[in-house]
Amino acid sequence: MNPAGARAEELCGRLLERAGLKVLARNWRCRFGEIDLIAEERGTVVFAEVRYRACASHGGAAESVGAAKRARLAAAARAWLAGRPERPCRFDVLVVESLPQARIRWIRDAFEA
Repeated sequence: MNPAGARAEELCGRLLERAGLKVLARNWRCRFGEIDLIAEERGTVVFAEVRYRACASHGGAAESVGAAKRARLAAAARAWLAGRPERPCRFDVLVVESLPQARIRWIRDAFEA
């Protein structure tokens, strides 16, 4: 991972913690892919995808979480949930812009249409 991406994930993890979420895992990997941050908010498991782009000329960071990426995240989330007690979950996207000042846009329940 590039240094800017790692910094973006670190900032987002701290943002979640300041907002009262408990970070359960960072950069959790399985055969289906990686989940940047896994957190818990009042009994709900939050699978968070951190997106950072230095240049918006190739589209915005939020738009880069397309159908294929969502499918990989869902498969990885199912793998993480396997064998754990059933509880509600959601997928959030955290968009980081303008490092080093870092403006973060937190899109909760990002995959609900």
